[in-house]
Amino acid sequence: MRIAVVGGGPGGLFFATLIRRADPSVHVTVFERNRADDTFGFGVVFSDRTLAAIHEADPVLREALDEHGRHWDEIEVRLKGERIRCGGNGMAAVARRTLLLLMQERARQAGAELRFSTEAGLGDLSGYDLVVAADGTGSRIREQLAADLGVQVEAATAKFIWFGTDYMFDGLTFVHERGPDGVFAVHGYPISDTMSTFIVETDEGAWRRAGLDEFDVTQPPGASDMKSKVYLEKLFAEQIDGRQLLTNNSRWGNFRTRRTARWHTMAPRPVVFLGDAVHTAHFSVGSGTKMAMEDAIALAQALAARPGDLEAALAAYEEAAQPSVRKIQDSARPSLAWWEHFGRYHDFFDPWQFAHHFLTRSITDARLGRRAPDFIASSHRAWRDRYGAEPLDTPFTHGAWRTSGRLVRIVHDAAGLPAAAEGDERLPLSPQPVPGPWGATLTAPDTEAELPALSSRLARLAALPEAGRPVLVAVHGGTPLTRTLACEQARMHDRLPALLIEPEADRDRALTTVLSGRADLVGVSS
Repeated sequence: MRIAVVGGGPGGLFFATLIRRADPSVHVTVFERNRADDTFGFGVVFSDRTLAAIHEADPVLREALDEHGRHWDEIEVRLKGERIRCGGNGMAAVARRTLLLLMQERARQAGAELRFSTEAGLGDLSGYDLVVAADGTGSRIREQLAADLGVQVEAATAKFIWFGTDYMFDGLTFVHERGPDGVFAVHGYPISDTMSTFIVETDEGAWRRAGLDEFDVTQPPGASDMKSKVYLEKLFAEQIDGRQLLTNNSRWGNFRTRRTARWHTMAPRPVVFLGDAVHTAHFSVGSGTKMAMEDAIALAQALAARPGDLEAALAAYEEAAQPSVRKIQDSARPSLAWWEHFGRYHDFFDPWQFAHHFLTRSITDARLGRRAPDFIASSHRAWRDRYGAEPLDTPFTHGAWRTSGRLVRIVHDAAGLPAAAEGDERLPLSPQPVPGPWGATLTAPDTEAELPALSSRLARLAALPEAGRPVLVAVHGGTPLTRTLACEQARMHDRLPALLIEPEADRDRALTTVLSGRADLVGVSS
């Protein structure tokens, strides 16, 4: 069997190594358009909890991390002059170029042929039985076959740019800085003894106000945005001790989440995809390289287990690999949404609550507490210092309505819609104003694209005369993410207390919601 691998990144190289080891009779050629020592980007980062399968398949990554990488256990959040740390987050990173050179050598040792500075399209590969497209997020092969694959792409609203720096972070560090044009944030982490990755995000408004929209991102890869480099070096000078930012094809973009229904096609010839060519997840969950390498494992195993039945092998590969990718993408969506709104959180929260809100964006308070008991204890202590009680036992008063705790029983009408909230007195809930104290009900949309319409209604409620303004806004329906975003819009932007109505009672989720400041109250069915 002859296999062509298009793309010499970690996923393609790992597959070439594994399939040659599984079946030395297979002839494998890797085609990479760049030179062997070229790489775009700086480092790759991995969570300790996710590496077992990769290490079991081949120790190349473990050796790279042990001999050349950096390891840490704590995440640090910096803002408003404070530095808050959260342990229990074992991670490691290595320079991408170092990892690629080691994986190239491993693939050669396994007997794969590597061809660099070589463009390869489907028309060039007629002599191969299978084409493995590992050519990244800009995959040309995917674009040729996209109509048969079921590709969906969603672009984030936040802008990001990738640098390196000679400042050495201790571990994964998130730095948030309000400058004259808006709030900018850094994802920083060490990748060697001399260099750290330095990714910057901001919203489009701040990006334009800063004049960072002038660089022509359509020009061929290679040139970096030097104006942005200078601006960001100045903005973050105190945070990185005046050190410099390092460029490598550094230019602004919007992260694109790609989901693909089918990862292979048999016509006009057998082609299978892996890694960023068919799926992406926001870099805040640190999974791009890991997912590509896990795809490589699943594909090599499927082919080795079904010699002579290529179609069955490729179907088995999809069945094995797709569920874990979907799970990561689903967990990455709340994280990406957090980065689309971090400027609001920066201005609204005290540092301790900002950090809790950030670190619980995809995990509950109790689950994080098992990893980082000191951080969670500190967050609870900060709440008690402010309110004098544990989060769910804290009384809430607004206007003439009061409740003794933050968990509120909801009474529904015959149609199953929220009709009242039980406090010291029953508070009527209605989509329209009613006489006396009342709460406005809002149905969260099923998609984030529909949230602007909800924002307009919140603005109208906030503009009502004080006597007719709702005591709170009760949000129900939609998805967990859209419910949360609607509550945050109400309390952070429109200054209306928010009651998040959950379809099922879950005390841990309710505590997380209140302690993190996502909503003032949580409603549960009576």
